[in-house]
Amino acid sequence: MNNAENVRLSQSSNNRNWKKWGPYLSERQWGTVREDYSPEGNAWNFVNHDLARSYAYRWGEEGIAGFCDNDQILCLAPAFWNGNDSILKERLFGLTNAEGNHGEDVKELYFHLDSSPTHSYCKFLYKYPQEAFPYLELLQKNKKDRLSPEYELLDTDIFKDNRYFDCFIEYTKNEINDILMKITVHNRGSEAATIHILPHLWFRNFWKHNARFNKPEIISLSTNCLQTNSSRNGSFFLYHQGGEQLFCDNETNNRRMYNRPDDSPFVKDGINNYIVNNENTVNPKKRGTKAAIWLKEKIRSGASKIFKVRLSKTELDDPWSGFEDIFTKRLSETDEYYDKLTPKNLSAEHKALLRSSTSGLLWTKQFYYLDVFKWLFGEPNETAPHRIYKRNYDWQHLTCRNIISMPDKWEYPWFAAWDLAFHATTFVHIDPDFAKQQLSVVLREYYMHPNGQIPAYEWNFSDVNPPVHAWGVWYVFEEDRKKTGVADWDFLERAFQKLIMNFTWWVNQKDANGTDIFEGGFLGLDNIGVFDRNHMPPGIKKLEQADATSWMAMYSINMLRISLELAQHNQAYEESAAKFFRHFLNIGWAMHHIGKKDISLWDNQDAFYYDAIQFENGTSQRLRIRSLVGIIPLLAVEIMHSKVFEHLRQFNTRLEVIRLTRPDLTRIISNIEHKNKDGNYLFAIMIDDRLESLLKRLLDEAEFLSDYGIRSLSRRHKEHPYIFGYQGTNYSIHYEPGESSSTMFGGNSNWRGPIWLPLNYLIIHSLRKYYEYYGDKYQYEFPAGSGNKLNLKQIANQLTKRILKIFEKNDEGHFQYHAEHQSNWSADHFKDHHLFYEFFHGDTGKGLGASHQTGWTALIVNLLLELDED
Repeated sequence: MNNAENVRLSQSSNNRNWKKWGPYLSERQWGTVREDYSPEGNAWNFVNHDLARSYAYRWGEEGIAGFCDNDQILCLAPAFWNGNDSILKERLFGLTNAEGNHGEDVKELYFHLDSSPTHSYCKFLYKYPQEAFPYLELLQKNKKDRLSPEYELLDTDIFKDNRYFDCFIEYTKNEINDILMKITVHNRGSEAATIHILPHLWFRNFWKHNARFNKPEIISLSTNCLQTNSSRNGSFFLYHQGGEQLFCDNETNNRRMYNRPDDSPFVKDGINNYIVNNENTVNPKKRGTKAAIWLKEKIRSGASKIFKVRLSKTELDDPWSGFEDIFTKRLSETDEYYDKLTPKNLSAEHKALLRSSTSGLLWTKQFYYLDVFKWLFGEPNETAPHRIYKRNYDWQHLTCRNIISMPDKWEYPWFAAWDLAFHATTFVHIDPDFAKQQLSVVLREYYMHPNGQIPAYEWNFSDVNPPVHAWGVWYVFEEDRKKTGVADWDFLERAFQKLIMNFTWWVNQKDANGTDIFEGGFLGLDNIGVFDRNHMPPGIKKLEQADATSWMAMYSINMLRISLELAQHNQAYEESAAKFFRHFLNIGWAMHHIGKKDISLWDNQDAFYYDAIQFENGTSQRLRIRSLVGIIPLLAVEIMHSKVFEHLRQFNTRLEVIRLTRPDLTRIISNIEHKNKDGNYLFAIMIDDRLESLLKRLLDEAEFLSDYGIRSLSRRHKEHPYIFGYQGTNYSIHYEPGESSSTMFGGNSNWRGPIWLPLNYLIIHSLRKYYEYYGDKYQYEFPAGSGNKLNLKQIANQLTKRILKIFEKNDEGHFQYHAEHQSNWSADHFKDHHLFYEFFHGDTGKGLGASHQTGWTALIVNLLLELDED
C-alpha cells in the first residue's frame, strides 16, 4: 500500500502539483557565467559576494534555505543578523576561484538535514556565529600556497565557547500552494544573545527584460499579512506574527554598482542598509517587489525561540490554526516514506546516512535559467552587451529553464552533463519520474547541439565529458521497472533516438582517424594526465586515450543493450543492435591494434592499459601512468540473457556472419559462443587473464586499494613519479592523495590520488555484473597478496564497506571525512550532521573539494541499497 508521500509523487510529474514549490533557489548566483556581463568574461569578479546584495540578477535568485515555485516567480528565504556583522546574512559567503588556494570554496557551516521527495517536508540547519563573521580573516588566511590546506571557518575562533546560534529552517506544505515555514533558533552560547530574523519574500526580476510582463507588487495588507500581486501567478498572502514590515524593490543599486542614477528610489539592498546602517532606504508606503519581516529576539543561554511564517494562495482567517499539527503530520509521512525505502538490515548509523544523503540530493535541485542567444546579444529592443570574449558562441540555440539537479548549489550552481547521469541513478530510487526527466532534458533540441553534442556546463558547453548518459538511461529504465513493475518504453525509445545523434557526434568528432580509437581531452578527470589533455605540447599529433576509447566501448555496449530491449517490441531495432555490437567489437579490437605498427593500449609487461601519444614523425609511445585511465576498460561490461536473442533473427544472422568471418574480433573481447549455467552471455573488454591481471593492481593496497576505496592514481607513483621528457621539458605526475598542487582546470579538484565516488561506484557496479556471469568460478585475493580469496560479489561488498568507513565515526568520535584538528566535529551539536564532499583523501578518507556535493556523492545511497551481505 502506498504511503501519503508516494501518492503525492504519483500526482506530481514534471515538477507540477506537490513539486511545484521546493528548495529551488541557488545557494550562489553571484560569480556565475550566466550573470557575467563583463567584456572580458571575468565571471568571478563581475558580481562578487560583496556586490551581490546590490545587484538584481538577470537569470535567477539565491538564498539560504530558500524556497520558490518551479518558474521562480516568487521566492521565500530567511536572512539573519547578529547585530555585529557589517551586512545581513542573506547569502552564504565563500571565496572565488582566485581567492581560494584550492579554488572557490564556501566558508559557512550549513546542512541539508531532511526532505521528502515532493518537498512536502524539508529541514535545513545554518550555524550562525554571534560575533562578527570573520570575512576578512577567511580571505587573508587563504592567501597561501597550493601545498597548504584550506583555512576553514572552524579554523577561526568564531565558534569558541559555543558562541553561535543553531538556526533550523523547516518547510512543510498543507496544500500545493500553502507553504509553512518555521525557524527555530537555539542559543548554544553561555550567555544570552540577540538575533534578528528576517523572512524575505520577493519576486525574481522577470519584468525588466521582458515587455510581456508587468511589474508585480508586494503590499502590506495588515500588520501581520503581506499580499503579492502578479500577472504570472496571481495573489499570495504571507502571514507572520509580529515584527516590522520592510519593503524595497528587487532592482540594482546603480549608484553603488555603476555610479549612475537608480531606476527605483528603494533598491535591492535597501532592507540591508535600513537595518545595518540605519539609512532611510525602505519604502514608507509599504510596497515593492522585495519585502522582509524584521523580527528580533534576545534568547537566553541554552534556550530556543520559534518564528512562524505562512505563504498561502488562499486568504486564511486563522493561519496559525493547526500549524504545528501540519508539521507533525508531514514529518510522520516523511518518516514512513524513508522507512519503506531503507533496507531493514542496515545499522541505525547507515539508515541515518541514507536519509541524509537522499535529503542532500533533494535539496540541491535548482531553477536553472539561461538563454545563450539573449545572454550574448541582449534582449529585443535593447543594446547588446559589450562582449570581447563571447563564451559559448556556438551554443546560441541553448535555452535552459528547468528544475535541474546541481552538483553543489554553492560551489557548482550549474548543471554538469556527466554529473547529471549519476544523479539520475540515485534519484530513480526516490523519484523515478524526476530521474527520467533529468536524463531527458539535456537531450532535448534546446539543450543538445544540432551536431549531437550534449552541453557540458556553462563555463564551456563545448567541453567533453565522459559519455555515461546511455549507461544512466539504461540503469534508470531497469531500476524503474523493478520499482514500479512497469517498463517505460516511451522514455527508453525517446532517449535512444537522441543518444544515436550523440554517439554519431563522438564517432565523427573524437575518432579523428576513423580507427575506433578515441580522444576527448580531459574527459572530466581534470588533472589525471601528465599534461593538460586538452592542450598537448607542440609536436604531439594526438593522444590515443585509453579512457576515451573505453568510455566509447561502454557507450556501445549500453546502446546495444537498449537496442535489444527495444527490439523485443519493434524488430526494426535489430539493425541498431547489430550496428552497436559491431562498434563494440571494433573498439575492443582497435585498443590492441593501433596504426600500421599494430600498437596496443594494453601493456603486457605491466598488465595495464595506458594512453599512447602519437608524434608528428609517426612514432608512438605509451604513457606509463597507472591511473583510473587504465581501470576504465573494466566498466565496459554487460550481461545479457539468451532469451533476449531468441526471436531476433536478423541480429542473430549478422552475429553469426561476424563470428565466422572475423573470429579475431570476437576472441579479443567477449566469447559470444559460451553462456553460463544461467543462460547469460558476457560482453566485456576485460575478460579472463586481462581481468585477473587488472584486478591484481586494482586490489593492491600498495597501488589503487585504499582503506576507503579505490584511488584515482596508483600509490606507486609516490616513490616512482612518472616523468615524460620531451623537447627539453620534463612533464611529471606523482601521487597526491589530497588537494592538488596543480592549477590545471582551476585547481579545485584532484584526480592524482584521491577517491572519487562516481568511478568507485562504476567499478563496484561492474564487478557485480562480472559476478553475475562468473559466479563463484573465479576468486581473487582481496587485498592482493593477502591469500584471502573472494568472489567478485564479495569483493564488491568489501569495496563498498571501505567507502562506507569514510562516513562512519572514528575513535575521535567524528566522521572519518572530517579534519582531525577541528575538534568541534565531535561536539554534541556537530557530530551527527553529515557533509558530502566532492572527493576524499586517498590515504585518510578526509573530505576534500566541494563540501555539499550530494550530487554524485549521493551515490552512497546506491551503495547502501545494493550492499549484499551474502
